[in-house]
Amino acid sequence: MEQKTLNGEAEMTAVQTELPVEPAPASAPAPAPAPAPASRSPEPRRLWFRHLLKFRLFSGEQPKISTLAAVDDEAQIADDVEIGPFCVIGPHVKIGGGCKLLNNVTILGHTTIGQRNIFFPNAVVGAQPQDLKYRGGDTKLIIGDDNAFREAVTVHVGTEKGGGITRIGNSNLLMINVHIGHDVQIGNRCIIANNVMIAGHVVIGNNVAMMGGVGIHHFVTVGDFAYLGGAARIHHDVPPFVKVDGEDKIRSLNTVGLRRAGVADDDIQALRDAVRKLWFGKKKNFTAAMNEYDLMNGINPRVKEMIEFLQRRDRGKHGRYLEGLRTDK
Repeated sequence: MEQKTLNGEAEMTAVQTELPVEPAPASAPAPAPAPAPASRSPEPRRLWFRHLLKFRLFSGEQPKISTLAAVDDEAQIADDVEIGPFCVIGPHVKIGGGCKLLNNVTILGHTTIGQRNIFFPNAVVGAQPQDLKYRGGDTKLIIGDDNAFREAVTVHVGTEKGGGITRIGNSNLLMINVHIGHDVQIGNRCIIANNVMIAGHVVIGNNVAMMGGVGIHHFVTVGDFAYLGGAARIHHDVPPFVKVDGEDKIRSLNTVGLRRAGVADDDIQALRDAVRKLWFGKKKNFTAAMNEYDLMNGINPRVKEMIEFLQRRDRGKHGRYLEGLRTDK
């Protein structure tokens, strides 16, 4: 079976890499348009991902596409992509160089995949959204580079009223049985553990860690470097840099994650003081502490980012900024 090929990065629609501060409203609260295009990950790949790519489906003498795979003639597949037995690839799919699809992977819809992604058995990517308002439009899923999709991960395309595109950035690890709903926007270098459920229209920043069994309500925004503890129930926007578990409960600063990312000690100390003042202070309530930061000069840039996030959250509904932009109800 002959396939159309992608021979260069210019033909790929690359995913964008950073999420904006405020998404522009559409007929429904359009998730934030994604980050500026990039054909490569912004940072070196992690060692665990390099080991994954060493896995070989075929010896050098065998074809890279199994004769037992069902690949549509219209699909655009780079020359070095490996596709294992019993995979199903739809006609509007584009797959960039260096990707590996193990057995029983299904990729459907208008799905564009960057370079060096790996998909484990029973992943279903690009299927129609679970949204009663969806009318069968040519909505999209765009995936960047160097992502790992473990067994039974599901990712849906966008919806007509939700921005039309689901996006996943670079260097993310989606563990077993993760679900990514329609119109979700995920940044870079996120770790999403087993059985996490992310509802539609959620926006997730960079370097976010979610432990097993987390459930995220639709239209939630999760800030950069947030850490969500196991089985957390997230209904409100999660500020950047903090650790959350239970039912939207702020526990502390994500100090370990910030240090691993090389954030300066002065910034970490400023954030630690802000977290203590905002959520654990005994002399002032949360609103009074926030008002003090409004009047403060020379505020640390990362603390300022946190305060602006919280102010934006308060302008939304039910603790969700994007919920306040909805016009489809």
